Parts: sequence; C-alpha cells; structure tokens
Amino acid sequence: MKLVRFGDAGSERPGLMDGDTLRDLSGVIDDITGDTLGDEALDKLQSIDPTTLPAVEGNPRLGACVGNFGKFLCIGLNYSDHAAETGAAIPEHPILFFKANSAVVGPNDDVYMPRGSEATDWEVELGVVIGTTAKYVSKENALDHVAGYCVINDVSERNFQTKLTGQWTKGKSCDTFGPTGPYLVTRDEIPNVQNLAMSLDVNGKRMQTGNTNTMIFTVAEIIEHLSGLMTLHPGDIITTGTPPGVGMGMKPPTYLKVGDVMELEIEGLGRQRQEVKQDA
Repeated sequence: MKLVRFGDAGSERPGLMDGDTLRDLSGVIDDITGDTLGDEALDKLQSIDPTTLPAVEGNPRLGACVGNFGKFLCIGLNYSDHAAETGAAIPEHPILFFKANSAVVGPNDDVYMPRGSEATDWEVELGVVIGTTAKYVSKENALDHVAGYCVINDVSERNFQTKLTGQWTKGKSCDTFGPTGPYLVTRDEIPNVQNLAMSLDVNGKRMQTGNTNTMIFTVAEIIEHLSGLMTLHPGDIITTGTPPGVGMGMKPPTYLKVGDVMELEIEGLGRQRQEVKQDA
C-alpha cells in the first residue's frame, strides 16, 4: 500500500493511493500514526477494497506521511561515495544525530532558509518508519519491525552544523528542514530496500545520483544498532544517509538560494518538490 496524509497543515486526514486515485481513509482510521502501523492494523487496511473508499477530488496538499511520531533519528555519512566526497573516514559504527520533530513538513511544502543562513544544502535520503516495537533485535529479523519506507529531504545548514559549537542537530533541525513523503510505502511493496535508485535535482540540474546499495550500514544493521541503544517505537522515523552530490562536497561548495527548486525521487517511493524561500 501507499499511505498518505492530505489536507491543511495540522489537520491532515489519512488516505491511500488506488493507482493514481487518492482515497479517503478517515472513515476507517483517524490518522496514520504508530497506532495504525502494526502488522495487524496494516493487514486490515490491506483487506479493504479501495474502490469502496471515497475518492478525494482535486489536488490537495500532502502532509508528512506519518503523523504524531515519536523520534526522528538520522544516520550520517552512511554512503561510501558520499563519505569520500566530504573527505571523511568510513565510520566504524552508524553516526547518529536527531532532527527536531518541528522540522518535519509535507513533501511539497516550501523550505525556508533560516535567518543568517549562507550554507543551506540538500540531501535525498531513504526514510524508514517503524511499525512494531524493536528492542535488542538482530539484523536477521530487523526488517520485520518496519512498517514501510518513504522519501526524506534531510535539508542541512552546513555552517550551523559544523561551525556552531555542539552537535550536527543544530544544522539539521531548522523549521521545514524535513520534508517527508509523499507516501509511506509498506514494506511488502519493496522487495529489496538495498537496491533503490535515488536522485535529486536543483533547478532541473541533476545534483545527486545514487543507490541504496552503496550504504555502509544496511537498514537492517541500522535497526539492530539503534535498538540496542534505545527502544524503537511504532511511528519512529529513521533517515538513513545520503549519496554523493551534496552542495558541501562541490568545489567550490554550492548552496541553495531563494527561488531554487529541489526535486527528489527514490525508486518505488515517489517524488518530492520544494521551493526555497527565506524565513522572515
């Protein structure tokens, strides 16, 4: 299934895609959250004939594909070719940082550069949404705890990230720095999450081209590692790193400007589009 949340920000309704038709799920569930992402709940949704659900007219705004989530966990430098372009050593363990929940917006919402930003950058990433509680799980059964996958743009302010004393979180958590969606694609639709093509364009020019097969730590290994540090709860989001082609890695570095348009895609998971604006 491709699950979506649609409507005005803060009042999104649940839906699913029936081919190219958006169907309204609000008569079945209140929202797409951790409470509705377990295997049993997803099986019930899967059993519904989508043609019995109301079709949504027009072209409504899409919100983040998961609502009311708990944690937004991020893995850094997880692609060997991206680590090479930044000059960083291959990490021995997954690098972990957090993105503030308040950064999350819909897949096509505007991205606002914060005051004082001179180095706002793009990062197409595979998002993983937890469906069932995971604690001390092995990589062999880690994917059984996944509800599904989505596209995430891990927008980053590099000066905030690297030059303000503290952790990467400062450069990752600005408002609108986490476009998520358009769909939550359930794991049964993605037979091999470690072989998905990824791309990101800025103003129609290809910047990032990659594939999840160059991850240093696989999705299963990431879940094993994180679940050994903390309990992963249904609805938690993990974003798993970016392939090469970020602005920071260019010579000279190239960053976003007001009016730029980012378009990004991951095979099987859909597309995003954001226009860059300036925070007031």
